[in-house]
Amino acid sequence: MSRTVSSLVGRRVLLVSAAIALAVGAGPIAAQAPANLRVTHSVDKTGPTNVEVSGRVFNDGPVDVIDVYVNAAAVDGSGKVLAQGIPFVGSVPARGSTAFKARVPVVPGATGYRVGINSFRFAMGRSESP
Repeated sequence: MSRTVSSLVGRRVLLVSAAIALAVGAGPIAAQAPANLRVTHSVDKTGPTNVEVSGRVFNDGPVDVIDVYVNAAAVDGSGKVLAQGIPFVGSVPARGSTAFKARVPVVPGATGYRVGINSFRFAMGRSESP
């Protein structure tokens, strides 16, 4: 019984702390991809309206990642994002890689493309019981 009460109190304290942090202006912390995820890319095709960027997401870690999206952005000389495409990559196995293709709108002033991980989740391991 005391364990249940303790657990409920702990959850309430956490929720109240989060509400206070948001109320005083502390916004959410931007998630960053772990060091074991990396992206390579190249510009394949340039058409009148879109540029096709292709590449691979590499997972050098010991755990599969799932629901991976990349962000391919057209940037100007100062690094300002002018246009972007956010394709779904899917899953990337542990110590493996997965290919992707992104379409980015052609915009005046773009001098290059920057590609990175937009979002992902770690896959849950299987739990086996005897």
